[in-house]
Order: sequence, then C-alpha cells, then structure tokens
Amino acid sequence: MKRLSVIMGICLLISLLFASAAFAEEAPAAAAVAESVAKIDTGDTAFVLVSAALVMLMTPGLALFYGGMVRTKNALSTIMQSFFLLGLITVQWVLFGYTIAFGPDINHLIGGLDFLGLSGVGLEPSADYGTTIPHGAFVAFQGMFAVLTVGLITGSFAERMKFPAFVVFALAWATFVYDPVAHWVWGVGGWLGKYGVLDFAGGTVVHILSGVSGLVVCLVLGKRRGYGSEVMLPHHLPMTVLGASLLWFGWFGFNAGSALGANGLAANAFLVTHVAAGAATVSWVFVEWLTHGKPTIFGAVSGCVAGLVAITPAAGYVSALPAVIIGLLGGVICFFAVSVMKNKLGYDDSLDAFGVHGIGGTWGALATGLFASKAVNPAAADGLFFGNPEQLWNQFVGVAASWAFAIVMTYVILKVIGSFMQLKADDTQQLEGLDVTEHGERGYAYQDIISGAPASFGGSAVHTTQVNPVPAIKHN
Repeated sequence: MKRLSVIMGICLLISLLFASAAFAEEAPAAAAVAESVAKIDTGDTAFVLVSAALVMLMTPGLALFYGGMVRTKNALSTIMQSFFLLGLITVQWVLFGYTIAFGPDINHLIGGLDFLGLSGVGLEPSADYGTTIPHGAFVAFQGMFAVLTVGLITGSFAERMKFPAFVVFALAWATFVYDPVAHWVWGVGGWLGKYGVLDFAGGTVVHILSGVSGLVVCLVLGKRRGYGSEVMLPHHLPMTVLGASLLWFGWFGFNAGSALGANGLAANAFLVTHVAAGAATVSWVFVEWLTHGKPTIFGAVSGCVAGLVAITPAAGYVSALPAVIIGLLGGVICFFAVSVMKNKLGYDDSLDAFGVHGIGGTWGALATGLFASKAVNPAAADGLFFGNPEQLWNQFVGVAASWAFAIVMTYVILKVIGSFMQLKADDTQQLEGLDVTEHGERGYAYQDIISGAPASFGGSAVHTTQVNPVPAIKHN
C-alpha cells in the first residue's frame, strides 16, 4: 500500500508540473492554427499520420515476433515487454524525450528543454521538422520510433531479465542513449548530421543502437539457465510469422513515412524497402538451405527482417537495383552473424537482436555510403560508387560513434541499476518461467507441450547453440 501511494504521488507531481505549461500553450496554439491553415498540406499530413500508425503497429508486431520464438513459459513476459513500452516510452517522449532529441541544439550534442512537456508544440508546422505538417504530427511519428527502438533490445535478454529492472532500464536507455543520438543524427545542429552522416530512417539511431546495446545487456546478464545444454526451441512459429508480417507491413510507414510527405521520395523509400526485404528473404533461405540442408519458414522471416533493417538507413538515397544488392548481402551477412559468429563467441543473444539489428544496421549504414545517389535525393550526397568516397568515411564515423556510445552508456546504465536492484531472474525463476514469476499469468492452459519442432534446426534466429534434436522435449 505504501509503494502504491508513492507511485500515485509521483504521477500526481508530474501531472501538476506540466499542467501549467499545457494550459499556457492552449491559447497561442489555437491562434496559430488560424494563421497556419494555408501552410499545412493535408495530403502530407494524412500520409504522416497513417505512417505513424503503421510504425505503432510494428511494436505489437515485434511482441508477436519475439513472443513466438521463446518457450511457452516465457511467451507472455516477452510480449509484455514490447507492449508495455507503448505506454512507458510514450509518456517519457511527451514529458522530456522529444525535447532532448529535437529541442533547440545545445553544443551539437543534445536538444534544449524548450519543448518540455511539449510546451510550444502546437498544431502549426515546425520551421525545422516537417514544414508541411503540424508539429504534433512530427512528434507522434518520431515517438513511435522511440518506442520501437527500445523494444528491439528486448530480444537480446528474453527469458531472463526481471521486469522491474527492465522498466528502469528502458526509461534510462531511452533518455540517455536513444534521445541524444537521435539529436546527433536528425536534430537540427546535431554533430553527426552536420558531419554528413546519412541515415534516412534509423540505421544508426534505431538498429545499431538497439542491437549493440542488446549485446551489452546479454553479456552483462550472462546466459540463460541451461543455455548450450538444453534445447530452447521457439514454441509458436505461426505467431512469429504473423509478427514478421506485421513488421514488414509497418516498415512501409517506418521508411516511406520518413520522407515526411506524400511525394516521390516516399514512393522510392516504399519501393526499395519492399525490394530489399524480398531479396534478403531469398538470400537467407538459400544460404540456410545450402548450409543446413533444409529451407525453413523461420529462416524466411529472419531474412525478411534482416533486409528491412539493412535498407532502413539507405531507403531515401538508393534506387531499386542497389536495394536488391543491399538486401541480398544483408540476408547472407546476418545469417552468418547468427549461425556462425554467435556460436564461435558463445554469447547468449536470445533472439538475435544483435545479429540482425546490430550487424544488419551496420551493413546498411555502410552500404548507404556505397550506393547513395543525388539522382534519388538531391538534398543528400553521392556515395562511393557514384564518385564520392568521402561519404563512405562519413558513414563509418557514424557507425563507430553509435557503437561506442551504445556500448559505454548501456554498460554504465546496467551497472548503476544493478547496484540497487536485481537485474536477472535466478535459476528457480527461470525454471518456472517469467510468465508466472514476474506476472502471475500463463499464456497456455497446458505448459507441458513440446516447444518448437526439430525442423527449425538449420539457419534461423534462435537455434544456433542447441544440442541435437530429440523426439519429445517438455518445457515446464
């Protein structure tokens, strides 16, 4: 009861803190609407709002994608982590996340607090972000990115992180890692943007940050109980396929929506997104088939996501044929990161957040420096293959900075949190499953069903350290 009173008191304090700012802005915002109606393009606005809704759908899609990969006893806890972030990071974004990322620049490193509690964010267009759409539409669109990026990390520590620690980590990571780097790359005055780094929709900001941070989390937490000696198969592949399909669908909003208008650039981003995803699906399945003897649906959906990750930073800068190359190589590179590199190094990245997002995002960011063309986007720059080798160096700087910042900050955050609360579920809790121990729920009436199938051994996202398949394996 005391803990509940403290939580309610904190919520009330935050509400009172931002109430005055909200009411103070009401009248100016209403006046601004009348002045700016002619400046708002209704087509662009509708497009960005629909794109924001598509990106929002990606987080429940991610919940299903990850939820199907884990064992039955951890299905709900895995889904809960993604779904809960829709609430948690949305509130953080409104209160202070947006202003850290997109507030007026301070020393090219961080945004100022002018937009604290969305103070000063009205219905008129922003002079800096989306000049044909309401400022609030841009806030909503970018907020969905913040939610999804934190969600991607959960794949690295699935089945073993305590929920209270997860909540604190998610808030801290969004505030001290995602928001500053979003300002570096996308904020007006951010140092990586000024340096010349190209990242259309989040290769560095979303995928490298989440994937590399995920690697740090899984190393700090250590391996799951029984990892390497017990079979840990996905319990519901149809759920994973449904999640991957929602991700592919939502990714059109993710990439095409980043044009911030219903225009030719958005159409190009839409096309190359689909092309790269298809190419990576094909390449992953074929290399899996050649390597392990069987093509799997698990491999197909893993390849699809790898291609979507790889094309994300380049979507507004490359045409269809380079997108095919980016996708084909992205599928192969991520396959070997998951199937070979992880085995060699021995880390327990549960659902391969690092192998797909960290490695795929790195490849995509560097590929942007190879294939970017001003013929596609005159406001950008040519890449190496179009006569500008300097752009490849710029991309390398962006990749290196993102890797370094993610590693250092994520490690510091975990160590600080670990000093006052338990990060990892103990062996007994892992044996029983986090659904019951953390949430008091069960996803299925019977938890002794076989999880997964031996056919999923091959070349897909979470099979690479399993022992030889046996006829019947029960997970309590």
